[in-house]
Amino acid sequence: MATSKAQRIGIIIIAVVMIVGTVGSFFIMIVANDNATRDQVIQQEQEAEQMAEFEKQMAEMQKEQAAEAKKLSEKYYEEFAQYESLPAPFDASKAKKLEKNDLKQGTGQEITQDTRYRAYYIGWNEQGKVFDGSIEDGALKMPLEGGAGLIEGWVKGVEGMKIGGVRTITIPGNMAYDTDQNADIKANAPLKFVVMAIPPAGDDE
Repeated sequence: MATSKAQRIGIIIIAVVMIVGTVGSFFIMIVANDNATRDQVIQQEQEAEQMAEFEKQMAEMQKEQAAEAKKLSEKYYEEFAQYESLPAPFDASKAKKLEKNDLKQGTGQEITQDTRYRAYYIGWNEQGKVFDGSIEDGALKMPLEGGAGLIEGWVKGVEGMKIGGVRTITIPGNMAYDTDQNADIKANAPLKFVVMAIPPAGDDE
């Protein structure tokens, strides 16, 4: 059966609409992909800028810390370095309770659990092995910030000393680390420290 002119025109219109729709959809997909790619590039550029700014701030902070560490080292190194020879083996079986021994009386604020202070230190195990400390390459590293986050034996061990003082602390295993930290610090093993308390940042002794 032959199609009428009207039917042919209708078929042509439908075909044109389908073609236009297909081309339009394809165009929309291209535009969408271009927009997505552009958005991704913008996001990557923003992330790169943020990372560069973060790295810049970190570099500035490290530079400031290095300068402060150098200044403090020049002030305290000679005094604290005399205690570098203290680490020696000790009898762990006798380290059953917290022991404090003041080597130098401080003249500053007395340390409590809420006191802000910094400290230089040397820590060693029962074999006399130094596992950590503030002395490195003939200078002092940035001092430790005292307060929360330190082991119980340290926190209670510095209580009562005054800023500017130096103290040895013998820490029993139950007040030390409850898990292995590394080859030199075992769980529930007694430790010893020599600690010199100095003022917190921005304060004078």
